[in-house]
Amino acid sequence: MIEWQWLAFDDIPRLDWYQVLLQRQQVFILEQTCLYPDIDGCDPLCHHLMAWREIAGVRTLVAYLRCVPPGVKYAEMSLGRVLTTQAGRGSGIGHTLLAKAIPLAEALHPGHGFRIGAQAHLEKFYGSYGFRKVTEPYDEDGILHIDMVR
Repeated sequence: MIEWQWLAFDDIPRLDWYQVLLQRQQVFILEQTCLYPDIDGCDPLCHHLMAWREIAGVRTLVAYLRCVPPGVKYAEMSLGRVLTTQAGRGSGIGHTLLAKAIPLAEALHPGHGFRIGAQAHLEKFYGSYGFRKVTEPYDEDGILHIDMVR
């Protein structure tokens, strides 16, 4: 069973936020070997979607993303820092995460579209949720990315 949280930054319990930052570091900096400033000043402005599952008696983060409001990163709102943790991989939780996030974000920012900077190899994944590629691939932190809109 998955416990979902959709919270503004100020409403995230301290220990939950610690787990989010730990997993963002694990996935984006260590696993993908990208040295970049993960703490970018956007988090306090965002809503955050977290998926938790109990594993061996421990509440464990299995998926996460943040919704960046329109006008902060792009003119449109954005979904970013999208991740599935090692504990959640292979379960389909990434699809569920995106399927839940889109209507939550649309309700939070009605009338605004989305723009994302997606890793290029995930084009089909995001495309299955109505995102379409609008740029040629570009290098960001050593990984090919594309901008996509919905």
